[in-house]
Amino acid sequence: MKSSGLNWGIFTARLPILHMRVEWRELLQGLVVALSTGLALVPLLTTAFGLTFEEAITISVIHIVIATSSVMLFGEPFASGWIAPALPFTLAFVMGGYDTPTERFQMMTAITLDFTLILFVLGITGLGRALVEKIPSALKAGIILGASLSAFKRVFYDDVDSFIAMPVAMTAALISCLIISFYGPFQRFKNKHKTVGFIASFGLLPSFVFAGVFGGLMGEFQFDIQYGFLIPPFGDLMNKVSPLIIGFPPWEYYLAALPLAFISYLLLFGDLLTGMALVESGQKHRPDDVIKFDLNRSHYALSIRNGLMAILAPFFPTQGILWAGAQVIVVERWKEGRQAIESLFSGISAFYYYGIPLLVLFLPVVTFLKPFMPIALMLALTMTAVACFRLAFQIADDNRNRIITLIIAMILTYVWG
Repeated sequence: MKSSGLNWGIFTARLPILHMRVEWRELLQGLVVALSTGLALVPLLTTAFGLTFEEAITISVIHIVIATSSVMLFGEPFASGWIAPALPFTLAFVMGGYDTPTERFQMMTAITLDFTLILFVLGITGLGRALVEKIPSALKAGIILGASLSAFKRVFYDDVDSFIAMPVAMTAALISCLIISFYGPFQRFKNKHKTVGFIASFGLLPSFVFAGVFGGLMGEFQFDIQYGFLIPPFGDLMNKVSPLIIGFPPWEYYLAALPLAFISYLLLFGDLLTGMALVESGQKHRPDDVIKFDLNRSHYALSIRNGLMAILAPFFPTQGILWAGAQVIVVERWKEGRQAIESLFSGISAFYYYGIPLLVLFLPVVTFLKPFMPIALMLALTMTAVACFRLAFQIADDNRNRIITLIIAMILTYVWG
């Protein structure tokens, strides 16, 4: 095992090669999956928030770098991602009540700073740790199941137009993903056949290949490949989004955003529980790579990340604790032993291509991946939904708890989500 990292305060920084082995399979699929998903908001940013395509790519790069710092700079054992269930009602709140791009970015700043303050207070007081440790199992399971139902709702109801636009590609990607990741007979089959096991070890990447082949044969993909490099227009972007330039939100914005920030913390709390449960499920297979949780550290890291985003690239809720789909992929490989992944940190960091999003600036790559962005988002949400569903019913271990779990999940999904 390489050096454990560079300690700074309660955090631990880890660098590729020096502290982590380069995990090539995770790196390869992350270049496609994480890149496509990280750019999934680009169409929305250009249509509803007044950014150019180049500016939308640039703000996505900032989001990627800040998110990646979670594991590489702060030492968090989670594949960070959006607070996905909070995204639909965040967009409804911001776009429904604020008309201009400036007002919308100011409200995004207000929500993010409210959220930053909540995280900091819960971290410094230790209440976040107490909350996580003392929550009843039925409530814990209900929050996790609520995340599952919200993700399913997003895929099959809110974003059903994406399925209608490319039904063959979406179906091929979804079926192949579920078979490769969860189907029992396939798991046994891949263990007996090394070639199949090697292909399956690339996680979501084979699903993208299936989507490309079948969707391409049906004419569902329209490519507009461009060449050259994108020079990030940081100055132009800051002029449109940063509160240092467009002005900080008025106080009434912060007050209006508080309920949404508290609800989002509850959903983040569910992601935190899910992330811990996923790691714990794999820990018994990896006694050589002991993972230690520190809930105060998690709150501080999240607070710093959201504070940075609020100043540089405000778009809530892109700085959450967990991308469950990526966490599932890495943990499943991590369970296979050191020969598969040296450490959980090296696997997660590789999936995020070590925080160096250079390919985002390479126009042939970005323009080629553009049609795959909706598929990447759909697969990530589906993996989240399935993993959360399984975990919720493992935690709710009797009929009474399961009834309470279902009620809580329905409230979270259909009242708040």
